[in-house]
Amino acid sequence: QVHLVESGGGSVQAGGSLRLSCVADEYIYSTNCMAWFRQAPGKEREGVATVNSIDGSTYYADSVKGRFTISQDHAKNTVYLQMNSLKPEDTAMYYCAAVNGYCLPGGQNLSPEYFGYWGQGTQVTVSS
Repeated sequence: QVHLVESGGGSVQAGGSLRLSCVADEYIYSTNCMAWFRQAPGKEREGVATVNSIDGSTYYADSVKGRFTISQDHAKNTVYLQMNSLKPEDTAMYYCAAVNGYCLPGGQNLSPEYFGYWGQGTQVTVSS
C-alpha cells in the first residue's frame, strides 16, 4: 500500500528551479513530522528539510538553506519542496518521508532510521 507519492522531479540547468510535491494519505499526513531526503548514486541518504504539521516549524540542512523551502497544504495533504538556484550537486533521487513524531529542532532526528513511511522517490537532475 502506497502512503506517500512524490512528483515534480525533472532535469534543469544550474540556477533553475523545481517544485516537488508529496501527497500523503490523510493518516500519514497527520502524523506530524514530514521530511524530504535525497540520495545521490554511491552516497548515503541525506536529510534535506523537515516540517512539523502541528506547528509549521521547519529545518533545513546547511547545503540547501536559503535555496529550498518546505511547505504544506493541509487541504490537499501535500508537502512541497520548492528548490531554487539549483546546483549540479543537488542531483539526486528525492524522497518524501513521514513519521508519527515530532521533528526536533536543529535536525536532531533527521536520519532515515527515524522515519517509518517513505515514497518511491522522484529524480532531480541538474546540469552545469
